[in-house]
Amino acid sequence: MREVLVIGGNRYFGKRLVARLLAAGDRVTVLNRGSVPPPPGAARLIADRDDEAALAAAVGERTFDVVIDQVCYTPRQAAIARRVFAGRTVRYVMTSTVEVYEYEDRAEPVGEDALDAATVIVTTELPWQEPEFVAEYYGEGKRQAEAVFAADPPFPYVAVRVAHVLGGADDFTGRLAHYADRIRSGEPVAVAVPNRAATYIDVEEIAAFLFWVTHQDFTGPVNAASHGPLSTEDIVTEVAGALGGAQRPVRYQPVEVGAVSPFSFARAYAMDNSRAESLGFAFSHTKDWLTRAVTETLGVN
Repeated sequence: MREVLVIGGNRYFGKRLVARLLAAGDRVTVLNRGSVPPPPGAARLIADRDDEAALAAAVGERTFDVVIDQVCYTPRQAAIARRVFAGRTVRYVMTSTVEVYEYEDRAEPVGEDALDAATVIVTTELPWQEPEFVAEYYGEGKRQAEAVFAADPPFPYVAVRVAHVLGGADDFTGRLAHYADRIRSGEPVAVAVPNRAATYIDVEEIAAFLFWVTHQDFTGPVNAASHGPLSTEDIVTEVAGALGGAQRPVRYQPVEVGAVSPFSFARAYAMDNSRAESLGFAFSHTKDWLTRAVTETLGVN
């Protein structure tokens, strides 16, 4: 029986990951600030991960076979985790993001070697304690968090660079609802110029992938994405179909400067998933699950 600590893990694909770990017989502890109870069957530790003393006190003398960090958004959080969990885990898995490639713009899918985290400059003096700043610089925060772990890591470490996640009635992001609202109201959908396709992954598939990673021994960054990049139009067409198809025409409004709709990207940085597949994980294709993901998120049949 493995001892697994999940930092975060109370919602969306995190809770699906915890369910998989428990079903496999792992002893799972979820660490959070105490506002939300852990999934049934999991133990809980309560601490604010930004408070190093509180985090260390909560962990105490415990050791773990795997730590899965679902909510590491800044280099400060990564530095605290490095210090607290050094010597206390056999393996550390950080959930990162496709947004670490936000400075890329290339026709071919982006492989892990496009970003060497060890070369990223870490700027801990920036206001990483401010939620608005962290939200605005989400991709950069993840880049720098990866950099902290990559610098002489004190434990075997993996950064799972997750594609945009779709699916689930519990999708809290509101991104598909954004399109549904505009289609229902007849408002135009604002899209970037140019508007590039991106990579996605089903909510169940990313939970399965993270579970799989906990049983492997490779280290370093790994991309997690289903086959088949999707354009904004692909997603909007699926949403329109779920809402009544031809009876709901869609208008697009090109935007060269300014805010655009979710899943609209001026840069091309679709991810290459060949490293993960060469290591033994077989990804699905977006066509296998996109319709289901849209209908279950929007709550339509």
